[in-house]
Amino acid sequence: MAKWFYQQGLLVQLLLLIIPGVNWIVEIGVRFSAYFRRKSLLTLVFAIITIPAGMIFGWIDIICLLLTGHLLFAKA
Repeated sequence: MAKWFYQQGLLVQLLLLIIPGVNWIVEIGVRFSAYFRRKSLLTLVFAIITIPAGMIFGWIDIICLLLTGHLLFAKA
């Protein structure tokens, strides 16, 4: 899912992160997908934390996406 997310345009990525219910699902999908590709402990920790706090990470990730072009600790 991370690969699919990063292939979308910036406007679509931002819309996916702004819509509250979709935000949480996208966050979980992208983070676990990034973990299965990279196998990093830090990526796993953020993927697990995203389950209860996905909405909060969504707003942080909007800023990170605008500044760096990827989500915080979830490169494709």
